[in-house]
Amino acid sequence: MSHRVLIIDDEPGVREALRQVLEYEELKVTLAASGGEGLTLYPKLAPHVVFLDVKMAGLDGLETLQRLQDLDPDALVVMISGHGTIATAVEATRRGAFDFLEKPLDTDRLLVTLRNALAQAELRGENERLRGGGPGGRHTMVGTSPALAAVQDVIGKVGPSNARVLITGENGSGKELVARALHDGSPRRDGPFVEVNCAAIPSELIESELFGHMKGSFTGAFADRAGKFELASGGTLFLDEVGDMSLAAQAKVLRALQEGIVTRIGGARPVEVDVRVLAATNKDLAEEIAAGRFREDLFYRLNVVPIDVPPLRERLDDIPALVEHFAAQLAAQGGVTGGRSFAEDAVRALQRRSWPGNIRELRNAVERLLILGAGRRITAADVERLLPRSDAPGPVVPLEDAASATTFDSFRQDAERAFILAKLREHDWNVAETARVLSMPRSNLYKKIEKYQLTRES
Repeated sequence: MSHRVLIIDDEPGVREALRQVLEYEELKVTLAASGGEGLTLYPKLAPHVVFLDVKMAGLDGLETLQRLQDLDPDALVVMISGHGTIATAVEATRRGAFDFLEKPLDTDRLLVTLRNALAQAELRGENERLRGGGPGGRHTMVGTSPALAAVQDVIGKVGPSNARVLITGENGSGKELVARALHDGSPRRDGPFVEVNCAAIPSELIESELFGHMKGSFTGAFADRAGKFELASGGTLFLDEVGDMSLAAQAKVLRALQEGIVTRIGGARPVEVDVRVLAATNKDLAEEIAAGRFREDLFYRLNVVPIDVPPLRERLDDIPALVEHFAAQLAAQGGVTGGRSFAEDAVRALQRRSWPGNIRELRNAVERLLILGAGRRITAADVERLLPRSDAPGPVVPLEDAASATTFDSFRQDAERAFILAKLREHDWNVAETARVLSMPRSNLYKKIEKYQLTRES
């Protein structure tokens, strides 16, 4: 996860001295002996920062700077010169240089300039993501694991349609991000995206929140108010934690989906709404239906296209990219990083954790490590010191079983099966208590039991 630096200087001694200083800072350094060579290397490397000598034989530094700007208007170039004058520094800055350093280079000044440039690079990258300039638009899902790729494939297919989508998954796994990505990929992207957290609104207020009310219709209704369905008209309404909605509100939502109209509480005039509804839940709605807590007809209205968001423990390969993404995001938002970065052993230590809180827990962990880490590089020791284990160690898969596994994925599934079976036996097959101990939604535990065909006789 090192930053990339390109050094362009025709003096071998200067190139080597810079290389040693920067590689000591664990940066990836590439050397170029001329402006032409640097211009050839730049598109292939896409470096975060360029150190460029002003006085070079052939193509000089200022002309090279101009051509780098033509290649990449956002290129961060630090000019260096042994013949520095105020006029040269002013000209370099006018042409877009980030900073100007004089030879012989002062190491402290060099590192301060480097850190400022890297912070600027991170800020530009985050701003670009927020403006929607990166792949996938504003709400890009970070990672390349097969589990995430499957979700992204469904998003790409269903996003441009008006189909309703039911998004399921554990708390913190990124259900809202999926909903926003669906909205961004739809023809409604320029319309409103209105979110309602059904679990956070008291049951007596959920109908008013969704459908609005008329003045005087109940105590506290001091003025007419439009509901979320009306506010989302022309765009997307995201019903988060829909499994916690009251039955009375479910009936009205069903009517709104069927007829495309809503009626405010205390009102007589129906209002037409043009809304695409996306819903999310961490509950097993089949179980809620069986218990009489969720309407089956509403379930089928919402569940046109299901998307199950995988928990982080099923996409551990995405953790390096997520750590880098969150570090850049935090640097852009609050500058908490202090120039810190993550060593590879720290990332591996993070990959060994179970993450019951999923992506949200990982982001909080990255922030804590960046704030409280002991040095400029976050190490595995920092991870163990600052992140108490939230997962109890499970049974170790015997070495003979490990040797018989054909792939790492099959080994991991064998380990998960053994762990879940041991916990179920420990709690006398009380699924609710086992799920609580594992910090896992009961619906997900049922899915695991079914997936691994676990029984008391297993």
